[in-house]
Amino acid sequence: MLLLLVACSPWPGNAEIVHSERSLYRNIIVEDKGDLRCLRFNVKQNKSNQSCFYKSQPQQLVFNYTKLLFSGLILNNRPKKILIIGLGGGTMSNTLHQLYPEARIENVEIDPAVIKVAREYFGFFENEQVTATDQDGRLFIKRALMKKQQYDWIILDAFNGEYIPEHLLTREFLLEAKHLLSDTGILTSNTFSNSGLYAYESATYYDVFGDYFNVRNNKNENRIILTGKQPLPDIKTLSQYLPVLDTQLKPYGVDIKEIFANMALASQEADWSQDTRVLTDQYSPANLLNIDK
Repeated sequence: MLLLLVACSPWPGNAEIVHSERSLYRNIIVEDKGDLRCLRFNVKQNKSNQSCFYKSQPQQLVFNYTKLLFSGLILNNRPKKILIIGLGGGTMSNTLHQLYPEARIENVEIDPAVIKVAREYFGFFENEQVTATDQDGRLFIKRALMKKQQYDWIILDAFNGEYIPEHLLTREFLLEAKHLLSDTGILTSNTFSNSGLYAYESATYYDVFGDYFNVRNNKNENRIILTGKQPLPDIKTLSQYLPVLDTQLKPYGVDIKEIFANMALASQEADWSQDTRVLTDQYSPANLLNIDK
């Protein structure tokens, strides 16, 4: 299921609903409050949003977790082919196209209504380099493998804020995603940092990729899992890319040096039990496991 991770609402109180519909998969609500426009999928809860942007400054990123995703550029700062699983308002796609206008960016979103709303209310744009496909993310990846396609950067943003669809959590799925990476390809996954699913997810990523970086800070409850097809470079090697990235990302409100300072290898943190069960297609009870610690 292809949703963006819910983050805490940037505003308290009521907002003006500018669009509301019930799609095949969910409720879709677009709300304005002053300069801020947000997309949410939950009718009853006003405290969560899927995607937001400032109407007067659409280039400025709103959510902390979106900024953390740019940690991927520390491992590969020249991606030529990018796959984004989960569209939301299209913020990530738009920003990456501005940064890398020659890169091929493929967005995959299961709900065609979300793609329509992203176009009409959030400025999501497509051209010869940027596309959007309404399809389940795992099915898209399976078909891409059959076509022998490869990507320099895969971004997994498959959340609705309460759980990750179980078929996008398993060892088998992550192996499929890994095989879709180019030789220098990287993967970033937007996920929880403090749920009952944490240890299972950590164990599963480690089983498939070996060591990976946890990227997080104290601004929300998200973590980004950052890994790649090849063994990870050491911190000193990665730090040499920061000056150029800092200049590139500052206009978007991304402090890549701060993000870099909050990257830690999973093996060094060792914050899950080594006998934690790996999630598989036969064992992935995400709804049961994902409870608060």
